[in-house]
Amino acid sequence: MALKIKLQRGGATHNPIYRVVVAEARGRRDGRFVEKLGTYIPRAKGQQIELTLNVERADYWTSVGAIPTDTTKALIKRARKETPVAAEAIA
Repeated sequence: MALKIKLQRGGATHNPIYRVVVAEARGRRDGRFVEKLGTYIPRAKGQQIELTLNVERADYWTSVGAIPTDTTKALIKRARKETPVAAEAIA
């Protein structure tokens, strides 16, 4: 069973909301998944957070062989940049 970290689309027409999930590589885009890692809202407005992602779990899944798609690889990289800044601001 080959696993991928990929986006699963939800939301309304012209207003997408994506889940970042670990799913079987040959499965459907919006099909069954193993674990939900976070959400990505490309058209976030107001108080909505655009990207929430559990980077630790993404690292775990990549360590056991899950391959991120190009888009999710970029989102994980972006989440890594944003996470340490938020942790330093709290401390």
